[in-house]
Amino acid sequence: MSVWGDVIGQEAAVATLTAAVADPARMTHAWLFTGPPGSGRSVAARAFAAALQCPAGGCGECRECRTSLEGTHADVEVVATEGLSIKVARMRELVELAALRPSVGRWRVIVVEDADRLTAYSDAPANALLKALEEPTPRTVWMLCAPSVEDVILTIRSRARHVRLRTP
Repeated sequence: MSVWGDVIGQEAAVATLTAAVADPARMTHAWLFTGPPGSGRSVAARAFAAALQCPAGGCGECRECRTSLEGTHADVEVVATEGLSIKVARMRELVELAALRPSVGRWRVIVVEDADRLTAYSDAPANALLKALEEPTPRTVWMLCAPSVEDVILTIRSRARHVRLRTP
């Protein structure tokens, strides 16, 4: 059993993510997971987070894999919106967290499940995130999830590697 077991029907995406885990040259500081409802954007992002933390690259059995998938790993932060948008104060907290070195894992991973809800008006959460993406911290990975690439503002999507998921 590996961390990819729940990522159904996404062989191309899993191949891309597995290659990034195995080869540091294929790794980047920001990933954008897009796909229609039911495609498993958040599932893929959490599996990728677990694989990055795992010494074996995503065995699915070790403590790092289990805690990452369960959302209890100290260096994996999963953010879901509680309203219509992600608040700027919450995004600033995440940017501050991203600036810290991982405490117990190999990477600090921040998964934003509703990146399409980052608004772009003045002093907005998107602007706070943009600063972190423009000046990435070593060993920090942002994973942004949205229904489509058009749902994410251009300045953010241009700084992230796109992983397209389809309905399985």
